[in-house]
Amino acid sequence: MRLTRAGEYAIRCVLYLAMHSERTLIGRKEIAEAMDVPAQFLGKVAQQLARAGIISIRQGSQGGYELVRRSEDITLLSVIEAIDGEIFLNDCINRPESCDRQTICSVHHVWENARRQLRSTLGATTLAELAAMEKRTCQGRSPEPLPARNG
Repeated sequence: MRLTRAGEYAIRCVLYLAMHSERTLIGRKEIAEAMDVPAQFLGKVAQQLARAGIISIRQGSQGGYELVRRSEDITLLSVIEAIDGEIFLNDCINRPESCDRQTICSVHHVWENARRQLRSTLGATTLAELAAMEKRTCQGRSPEPLPARNG
């Protein structure tokens, strides 16, 4: 599994909005420049984020993007899956009918366990946590690791 470029840009967009949550609307151009995302590509990614209920888009000269939910309620998993779809590490997990060996394959259980752990980690990481880490990094301090979670 590899995060797509669109998924990466979506994370950057939502992260920027989370870092500036005190502001109501933030323009596409500002986000694109600050987060090194092509503005046209950001527009397409933002539409997917809006359809997923993560951000809203306001058109016009005073328009921009804003988070629909609090950054504490948005997980890294929800952003990634809004763009790339549900995470699967192998086709046999996504489409069980594609593999005749599923019931006897020892690797199948490893794929499923790895998928569960990845989804748990991404689902436990909020944009509020990432925004706080990003702000500390921008202030010249090393980011503290996220607390370990039992999943």
